[in-house]
Amino acid sequence: MNPTWLGIDPGLAIVGWAFLEEVRVGDARLLDYGTIETSKELTTPERLLEIEQDMVELLTEFQPSQIALEMPFFSRSIKAAGGVLQAFGVINLVGYRETGILPVYLHQSSWKCNLGYGKADKKEVAGMVQVLFDLENLPIDDSVDAIGIGYAGLSGVRNNIS
Repeated sequence: MNPTWLGIDPGLAIVGWAFLEEVRVGDARLLDYGTIETSKELTTPERLLEIEQDMVELLTEFQPSQIALEMPFFSRSIKAAGGVLQAFGVINLVGYRETGILPVYLHQSSWKCNLGYGKADKKEVAGMVQVLFDLENLPIDDSVDAIGIGYAGLSGVRNNIS
């Protein structure tokens, strides 16, 4: 069985996810991708519970052998940081609890460099992912970033983050 990777772009409002299979060293096949979206009408604990439940479903369905998770980085002016960091913690916990896998943590610039440009915006990332996986239609949302994150992990990109 070929190694499978789960790439995750964490967030409280939207979590991007993607599953990839390594068909040959450094060569991947995109199996599935999507987003987990939580309503702003819910309390933070309710949103975190929804993320936890949806992550359990994804991990049960796809059973990845590896996980790549973007490490959030914020400047001091970002007020959404608290929610994103809480979601990151829940995703990290659920991934380990359900699979026993220690994720590969990646900085945004490193996984984007793996696609060709470390400062690419979401539209540029989508274009690179479309070419890489020969996709006709690709939504420009957080699932695109998750594909890039999973592909970077599969390609051997590593940051010294623990």
